[in-house]
Amino acid sequence: MRDGEDRIVGMEDIVRAHHVLREVIVRTPLQLDAVLSAKYGCNVYLKREDLQIVRSFKIRGAYNMIRSLSAEDRAKGIVCASAGNHAQGVAYSCKALGIKGKVFMPSTTPNQKIKQVRRFGGEFVEVILKGDTFDDAYDEALQACIDHSMTLIHPFDEPRIIAGNGTIAMEVMENLDKPADFVFVTIGGGGLAAGVATYIKTVSPSTKVIGVEPSGAASMSEAIERGEVVTLKEINKFVDGAAVKRVGGLTYDICARHLDDVVKVPEGKACTTILELYNENAIVVEPAGSLPIAALDMYRDQIRGKTVVCIVSGGNNDIDRMQEIKERSLIYEGLKHYFMINFPQRAGALKEFLAEVLGPDDDITRFEYTKKNDKENGPALVGIELFQREDYEPLIERMKQKGVDYTEINKEPNLFNMLI
Repeated sequence: MRDGEDRIVGMEDIVRAHHVLREVIVRTPLQLDAVLSAKYGCNVYLKREDLQIVRSFKIRGAYNMIRSLSAEDRAKGIVCASAGNHAQGVAYSCKALGIKGKVFMPSTTPNQKIKQVRRFGGEFVEVILKGDTFDDAYDEALQACIDHSMTLIHPFDEPRIIAGNGTIAMEVMENLDKPADFVFVTIGGGGLAAGVATYIKTVSPSTKVIGVEPSGAASMSEAIERGEVVTLKEINKFVDGAAVKRVGGLTYDICARHLDDVVKVPEGKACTTILELYNENAIVVEPAGSLPIAALDMYRDQIRGKTVVCIVSGGNNDIDRMQEIKERSLIYEGLKHYFMINFPQRAGALKEFLAEVLGPDDDITRFEYTKKNDKENGPALVGIELFQREDYEPLIERMKQKGVDYTEINKEPNLFNMLI
C-alpha cells in the first residue's frame, strides 16, 4: 500500500478514471423507480450497476488500476483474491488488456462463480482454488506476488480502485437535474463508499451520503465507533458481497471524513428487499446490492419529498439461494416460526393440534419426527407459516391453553443456526 500523497484520492483521480473506463464499461442507467417513490413519498432513483458488463460495479476499480500499471508490471502479470465480483472484474480486465492473471478463490466458492471468472478471463486467467475462506485465498495471493513479482489488485483498499468506483457518483450527478439530497451506498471493505463519497462531497457538500452495512458484518460501523480500524472476530457471511471482517485503512479514513451516517441492515431485511425488488420491479439483485434500498425504511421520515439515489452495486445472485432468501425473509418478518413439540402419547393428539391450535390461516410447512425409530415417542420439528405477524401471539396463547409442550427454536440461537 502506498503512503503519503499517493494515498489521497481526489476529484482529478476520479475524472481521470472516468476517461479510462470509457474503453470498457457500460454507463449504467439511473432509473426513477415509481414503486419505491410512491412507497416513501419522494423521488427514488436506482443506479443500476447490476446491469454493468460483469453485473457489478467491481470492474470499474479493477480495470482502472490494471490499466494504470507500467509495461513492466503488466508483463509480470497480476494477482487477486476474491470469492465473487472482484474476481470477475479482474478477469474481464485481464482479457480486455491482454494481461496474464492469477485469481485465487476459496475452494468453497460456488461453481457458478468459478465458471463466470473463467468465462470472463479466458486464456488470460488462471483460477486457483485455495483454502476454505477468503482470508486463506488472500494469503496465497500475497505469496504469489512475492514469488513471481506480480502486482496485487486489492479488492478495495487502493487509491486507483477507489477512484474507479467514484466514477459511479460522477455519472449519477451528471444525470440529475439537481444534486441528490441523499445517496445510499453499500459498504463491504469500503472501496465503493469511499469513492462515491469523495466525489459527491466535492461537488455537492450538502448531499448526505449514507453508508449501509449488513448487521452481521458491520466492520465500518465498529471502526468509526472506536476511531480506528478493527478486525471483527466473527461475521455473518450471508451478504457475501459485503461480509468483511476488516475494512481498509484508506477506505476507513475517507469514509470517516465524508459519510454522514452508517446504518446496519439485518440480513433478513435484505432478503425481504430482494424478494420485493423481484416481485414488484422485476429487478434481480444480490444481497449486497439490496442494502441501500433496505435502508430507506430507516430514513423514511428524513427522505420524504427529497431526491434519493440508491446504488444497486450488483446482481450476481445465485438462483439456488432463493429458497434460503425466502426463508430468511419470512423469519425476519415474523411470519415463519419453528417449534420442537412433544406431542402427548395418545391417539388423536396431532389431529387435535391441527384442529384446535393452528389458526385458520396458519400453515404447517415442515414436520419431522426427530427420532428414526419409535418416532411417535419423540419430539417433532414443526415449521409454521403465518398469514400475518399479528397471528403469532394468538398461536402461542392457544398452545399454552392446550398445554402443548414446546420449545421455540427461533429464540434458541444455537438450535436455530443448526436449522437454518
